[in-house]
Amino acid sequence: MFFSVTEAIAADTAAAPQGGAGVLGQFVPLILIFVVFYFLLIRPQQKRAKETKAMLDNLKKGDKIITNGGVYGLVETVADDTVTVKIADNVRVKMLRSAVAAIRSATEE
Repeated sequence: MFFSVTEAIAADTAAAPQGGAGVLGQFVPLILIFVVFYFLLIRPQQKRAKETKAMLDNLKKGDKIITNGGVYGLVETVADDTVTVKIADNVRVKMLRSAVAAIRSATEE
């Protein structure tokens, strides 16, 4: 009538299904979650970073820009990691290149 611990463990393992299909089935949801995260979060962020880097690399004198702080200006000089921006008559600001948020098109005024 009394079962020993080893008999209980043996009965439990005998009832458990054998094979690798159960393990693979457990990883399918994790793989699907990673794929969804890649296409919805990681890939768009990498694409946006690549576009921003290209925009900052193509920054040149005479470009009309908007800074991260919302200041509109005209690029006067471009150095390795800084730009000088004219924001008003006789007002020039030297800032990091990474502070440029966007280049305005010629039609925007």
